[in-house]
Amino acid sequence: MVRIVLASGSPRRRELLVALGLTFEIELSDIDETPRESEAPEALVARLSSSKAEAVLARNGYRDALIIAADTVVVLDGAMLGKPEDVDQNRRYLSWLSGKTHTVFTGHCLIYGDQREVVVQRTEVVFRELSPHEIGRYVATGEGLDKAGGYAIQGRGAALVSRIDGCYFNVVGLSLATVVESAGRLGVSLV
Repeated sequence: MVRIVLASGSPRRRELLVALGLTFEIELSDIDETPRESEAPEALVARLSSSKAEAVLARNGYRDALIIAADTVVVLDGAMLGKPEDVDQNRRYLSWLSGKTHTVFTGHCLIYGDQREVVVQRTEVVFRELSPHEIGRYVATGEGLDKAGGYAIQGRGAALVSRIDGCYFNVVGLSLATVVESAGRLGVSLV
């Protein structure tokens, strides 16, 4: 089996790869994640996932390993919602998302030897109408503070969502189908 390196500290991404039965190492990348002026969400997540993978490759020389990196952003009405800075911003995010459809973009970059595969997946997520009380209770859990858009679909945040169109795992932060298919195009079978 090929050595696998996950270029992410995300517990959710780690859990998803474990669910596939994969054994892998974790290497954090230390990159500037600031969006560039007028950068489209798709371009941002493609650039950041690529930068994360390249930083791990350059620092540790994993030429013999499959490096997997990802970056996720939530977009509502053209505005990118990253991780909320505090509970007040988390409350505002959920108020904005309430009763609306937003888009989750995840950029996936896989590197194996001299080959690169970069794929951006898009999933539409519809929130049900949320009362101020429901928003307050969810924010009080702290679950959304380290998540793009301020919620976790794989946790209590599932109750905020009425439906999705696209890959569920993309909303969690890593489209497993995308990773498996991309690795296959690089000559690595993961399943």
